[in-house]
Amino acid sequence: MTDSSTSGKMTWRFPRFFWVANSIELFERAAYYGMFITLTLYLTREVGFTDIETGWVTAFFAGFIYFAPMFTGAIADKIGFRNALIIAFSLLFAGYALLGALQIKLTAIFSLFLILTGGGFVKSCITGTVAKASDSANRARAYSLFYQVVNIGAFLGKTVAKPLRTELGLKYINFYSASMAFVALIIVIFLFKNIDREGAGKSIGETLKGLLRVFTNIRFMILIFITAGFWSIQGQLYATMPKYALRMIGESAAPEWLANINPFMVVIFVVPITQMVRKISPVSSIAISLLIIPLSALSVSLSPVLQEVTGRSVSFGIFSLHPITVMLIIGIALQGLAECFLSPRYLEFASKQAPSDQVGLYMGYAHLNTFFAWLFGFIISGYLLDAFCPDPTTLPAPVQELYHAALSGDASMPEIYAHAHYIWYVFAGIGVFAFSCLLVFRHVTARIDRQELESNQ
Repeated sequence: MTDSSTSGKMTWRFPRFFWVANSIELFERAAYYGMFITLTLYLTREVGFTDIETGWVTAFFAGFIYFAPMFTGAIADKIGFRNALIIAFSLLFAGYALLGALQIKLTAIFSLFLILTGGGFVKSCITGTVAKASDSANRARAYSLFYQVVNIGAFLGKTVAKPLRTELGLKYINFYSASMAFVALIIVIFLFKNIDREGAGKSIGETLKGLLRVFTNIRFMILIFITAGFWSIQGQLYATMPKYALRMIGESAAPEWLANINPFMVVIFVVPITQMVRKISPVSSIAISLLIIPLSALSVSLSPVLQEVTGRSVSFGIFSLHPITVMLIIGIALQGLAECFLSPRYLEFASKQAPSDQVGLYMGYAHLNTFFAWLFGFIISGYLLDAFCPDPTTLPAPVQELYHAALSGDASMPEIYAHAHYIWYVFAGIGVFAFSCLLVFRHVTARIDRQELESNQ
């Protein structure tokens, strides 16, 4: 059901349920990203997983939270978005609270399972609501506003995470996230109403037919795999960057605040960029993002070059920064800029593939690119960190002593950290490969479309 106020003409006005859904998304994202930016640190430092084990655990968590909507979207269409969201935020509240309360490996895995299940419902319900609140003429605008809210929530969550980590401890970030999930649950109970019941009461057979229809959309599937290249790099904000920054710069580093450069860029630029590219195809806008994203990883990899020129400190007059911090700022800013070209147009493309009664299913499936990307990206991150930027507590005592002296500026980094920047070469290569694949995709699909148009004339 699309509100009549958005029908047939360009507008920034959307119905009340659109803004309620975005308010819910704001609290959910603040909860999720507050926890997620420090998750690899928490699992290694507090729970006791190694880098490689943390890579595998977070890969399945981060990946399956984007795979789950393929199923939870179908369930949400059946039981109604409101009921699905009540279930979702109950699971999220319990998962975050349990994760903070007990630092036990099996308990942490179970807590993350609760969080990914709840998060799977939220993704399909909220993105589905945004789609139903707008018509085809205004869907790009609706998704640009939605994406702005997503990034405001992410910014708030990561901003709070830094003082919580340094002043109270890592576990208190999970308690903060539980409180945000609880607020979102209250909003759902008292303010969120189902906008329609389309899709409710479907049989299992009908749901499977819908799934088969999605899987056989070859063009959409190929684009999912290509855009996974983008998200495998963007995911390193959470998989690699926090440990890389703290290990190479020291405990004075603020990876939570560095990660906030990404949502800051998106909040500032997503609406104007979406407007700027509104007349080009979604695939062309995605191509621009895939051209930019390898440069973000390459920028971070060049920090040793900057350090050779400036030493351990880059002066900006009234303040100075470590060379790695400078290059992380540049790389993360480029990530945010690339994301502005990708996400709203990609969601628009996905929503237009959906039958009217299966929007939740398709919008859940749209996030499958991040499933593949983060499943791969987090696993490889664990191995790359272990090889090039290992946990200093696992090193022999003499090497640890040299390492701490290096952080204080009294020695050079141990040889084991000499090639830490190689991690970013790997992800730059992934980005270049994804961009090359998209150029082929665009050329082939354009030729197919021309042939179909000529045959119909």
